[in-house]
Amino acid sequence: MKYAFADRVRYLQSSAVRDILKIVGKGNVISFAGGLPDDDLFPLDGLEDAFSRVFQTGKKSLQYMETEGYRPLREVILERMSKKGITGFTSDDVLITTGSQQAIDLFSRIMLSPGDVILTEDPTYLAALQVFKSYEAKVVAVDSDDNGMLPDDLESKLKKHNPKCIYVVPTFSNPAGRVWSLERRKQLINLVHKYKVVVFEDDPYGELQFTEDEVYQPLASLDDGTHVMYTSTFSKTAVPALRTGWIVGPYQVIRMMAQAKQANDLHSNSLSQQALYQLCTHYDLDAHIKHLIKVYKSRMEVMVQCLEEANMPEVHFVKPKGGMFLWLEVEKSLNMTSLLNDAVDRGVAYVPGEPFYAGPPKKNTLRLNFTHSTPDKIEQGMKLFVPLIQEEMKKRLVNVE
Repeated sequence: MKYAFADRVRYLQSSAVRDILKIVGKGNVISFAGGLPDDDLFPLDGLEDAFSRVFQTGKKSLQYMETEGYRPLREVILERMSKKGITGFTSDDVLITTGSQQAIDLFSRIMLSPGDVILTEDPTYLAALQVFKSYEAKVVAVDSDDNGMLPDDLESKLKKHNPKCIYVVPTFSNPAGRVWSLERRKQLINLVHKYKVVVFEDDPYGELQFTEDEVYQPLASLDDGTHVMYTSTFSKTAVPALRTGWIVGPYQVIRMMAQAKQANDLHSNSLSQQALYQLCTHYDLDAHIKHLIKVYKSRMEVMVQCLEEANMPEVHFVKPKGGMFLWLEVEKSLNMTSLLNDAVDRGVAYVPGEPFYAGPPKKNTLRLNFTHSTPDKIEQGMKLFVPLIQEEMKKRLVNVE
C-alpha cells in the first residue's frame, strides 16, 4: 500500500551515527563511532538505592505528574546550575525533558516556522541539524575556529539573515570538542542583546572537564536571564537510559515549551525523575563525576598518544580539555566518508565529519569517541585506524608524483 505521509516527512533524515552503529553491531569491530559513556562506570549501586527509596514512598510515586517535571528534582537542578553561575531562575523556569534532545525539539517546535533562519557553528551537533531541518528551518553556518564563532562573521550574518535563534555548544562541543574562549562568549552575548536574538546553549558535556585550573562559564551565566535557553542532561553523568534532561530559560518560553510537551508525551518518565532526585540527594554524584573525569581523561591521553607517535603532520587535531570526542582533520584529498567501509573491514569504526556540517562539508574530517573503550581497546583500534590513514595518504602522494 502507498501511504499518504505528511509533506514534512521529506525533511526527516536518518542519523548517520545510528546507521553506523547498526553496521558496527553486526561484526567484531572496535567502535569509536558512538557518543557513548562506559557501561562499566554506571553508578549501579547508587541507582538501585535511589529506585528503592522511590518505591518506599508508596504508590503515589507511580502516578502521573505535572508536565514541567518533578519539582524537587527541578530544585536540585537549580542548585547544581548555581554552582556554574547560572542564577536568577525559579523551578517554574525549569522544564524536565526526555533527554536534552527533546529540549531541542520542543524549542524548535515553538520557535521555528518554515523558512526561519537559525545560525550554528560549523561543524555542529548533527542531531540538532536533523531537528532544525525537520521543522523546515534554514540553517546557516557561522565561520568558527578553535575559540568559537568568529564575531565579525556572526554579526554579518545577524544583519543579513535576521535569524530566529543561534544554536551553540560552547563547552566541549560535539563533534569538534571545542571550548569557546571567555572573550568569544562575552562577544556573542553582547551581539544577541544588540540584535535581540535568542541563544540555545546546549551543554551535555560541560561537567566532564579534564582541567581543574580553568573555568568555562556557560553563556547562561553571562546573560541577564532573557536571551539564553540553557539545556543539559544526566545522560553523560549518570546514565543515558533514564532519558532525563532539562532546559531553563525565560518563563514565557518555558511555558510555551511545556504546552508543546503536553501534546507530545504529557510528561517525561516520572520514575526516572524521582530516582534522579534520590541519586542527587543520597549519593555523591559529584564524586562519581570526578571518577568519570579521571578515567575518561586517561583514555583520551592514550588515543592522543597513539596519534602523536604515528607522527602524521598532515593530521590536525586539538587535544580535548573535556567531553567525549577527538576531532581530526586529515589530508585534504582524503574522503573519510568513503573510507569508512574500509575501516570497518579492518575492524575499527569512526564517524565521518561530513554530516556534522551545516555549510559545505569538509569530507577530510572525522570524529573519534574515547569514552566507551578501555585503554587496551583504544590502542588496538588505533593500530587499525592509523595505518589506514597512512596508506591512503601514501597512495595520494604516489598518484600526485
